[in-house]
Amino acid sequence: MNRKTLVLPAVVGLLAPVLAACGGSDDGGDAIVVGTTDQFIASKDNPAPLDPAIGYEAGVWNLLRQTVQTLTHIPRGGGEPVPEAAKSCAFTDTENESYRCTLRDGLTFADGTPVTPEDVKYSIQRVLDIKDESGPVGLFANIDTIETKGDHEVVFHLRTPDATFPYKLATPPAGIVQKDKYPGKVAREGFQVDGSGPYTMKPEVKDNQIVKVVFTRNPKYKGDLKINNEKVELDLFPDAEAMGKALDDKKIDMMTRNMSPEQAQKMLVEPEEGVKLTEMPGLAISYLAFNTEDPVVKDKAVRQAMARIIDRGAIASKVYGSTAEPLYSLIPSGITSHTNSFFNKYGEPSIAKAAETLEKAGIDTPVKFTLHYTTDHYGPATKAEFEALAKQLNESKLFEVDVQGTPWDKYRPAQKKGDYAVYGMGWFPDFPDPDTYIAPFLDENNFLNSPYQSTEAQKTLIPQSRREADRSAAAPAFEKLQDIVANDVPVLPVWQGKQYVASLDDLTGVEWAVNSSADLQLWELGRGESS
Repeated sequence: MNRKTLVLPAVVGLLAPVLAACGGSDDGGDAIVVGTTDQFIASKDNPAPLDPAIGYEAGVWNLLRQTVQTLTHIPRGGGEPVPEAAKSCAFTDTENESYRCTLRDGLTFADGTPVTPEDVKYSIQRVLDIKDESGPVGLFANIDTIETKGDHEVVFHLRTPDATFPYKLATPPAGIVQKDKYPGKVAREGFQVDGSGPYTMKPEVKDNQIVKVVFTRNPKYKGDLKINNEKVELDLFPDAEAMGKALDDKKIDMMTRNMSPEQAQKMLVEPEEGVKLTEMPGLAISYLAFNTEDPVVKDKAVRQAMARIIDRGAIASKVYGSTAEPLYSLIPSGITSHTNSFFNKYGEPSIAKAAETLEKAGIDTPVKFTLHYTTDHYGPATKAEFEALAKQLNESKLFEVDVQGTPWDKYRPAQKKGDYAVYGMGWFPDFPDPDTYIAPFLDENNFLNSPYQSTEAQKTLIPQSRREADRSAAAPAFEKLQDIVANDVPVLPVWQGKQYVASLDDLTGVEWAVNSSADLQLWELGRGESS
């Protein structure tokens, strides 16, 4: 199908799950077992995959979120951040340039060591000092200085106004860590994570790869979260089929990312006895990205021609069925300021218009390149998606495209080095605000290490949007930013996903255990009778 509506209704991050169950019980019982297809591998290129200063992907953050504690957190159901390790946080000036937090009394790490404002300063400063090229340093690049006052207060002085800063302090890279376990200038190698969060963690490792993580309730935890269980095991599976079999055999209580579209569709059509399927709002997106210095795609006319050819509706419906919908902007529907900027500029897919675009730019056809994707990071349907994309481009006769898949532990380093001209990526938001879909791609220190630059975006529009404490007032800036992306095509949005979680009937809290940003919140899970 093709979306013809040019502007969709938008609601910021307060999206309720489709199915709801009763809250969890507090009795410990046996460990709750959760399945995932996320993979965590230590390699020469990435020896410290779980260091908060290094890890910048949804799966890693889902491990960190259970173990390290942040000053603020996004409350259940979404909305503005509220205090977590802090007992209060607020901007102290009208320009949103000075942000003060006061720590809770008696806060300690899991080993009993007191948590101090100096620990908070140290933890965030080391992200800035390590400055990993593909890490989360961009979230805190606007910090000028961090000041500590007494035994409880920490103040962040920002270079420029940033109303989104409280959201950034809710992300795992802002997690509070200990000096004796996390060196200040280099990453902590290996898989162990320590903090003051709701759980302690013990990873089981084989051949430099995690096979299981055991999360045990941290008895010293003091914060805003209610923990509904004593222990959760996270079991890692090679693929969705193996994870689904484990649920059928009742070896796991819940399977999360990434269920296959076929699994979700089958459960929707033929519900299984003893198993419930929970549909949740999804804010994850999939897109093509470009090395804009590569000779093949350096001319934006090539990228614009691809935008004119690709039929997002066909990709979403034929590959993902009911689990995805076409996306025409970096900012997905469900987030304030979303516009269908790509549809507004390019309309329905048109080979004739794509040919005209290339001809006017003097581009010889067919344009030849390899379309790269990762085989083991975004779910089992990725291969089919990229084969379908290549087919659409090849059938136009304007392009001659090969497809190549690579495991994530090799894919990401190659992408960072600029080895790929055109490649596929997914994005799970850092927080539920339009800024997290724009700045990581257009900032100077962008997630993709892209050479693309937009002076208007970096110097004017992004700073302008961050000055608005009322996030709806930032809409005009974000609309212009989306138009810039549609015109220059440094990235090409393809689809926006829905989330499904399958679980056994007696598991409660499932509807809160994964939020719209795909954050895993294991403390919400319990056992009992669902309603």
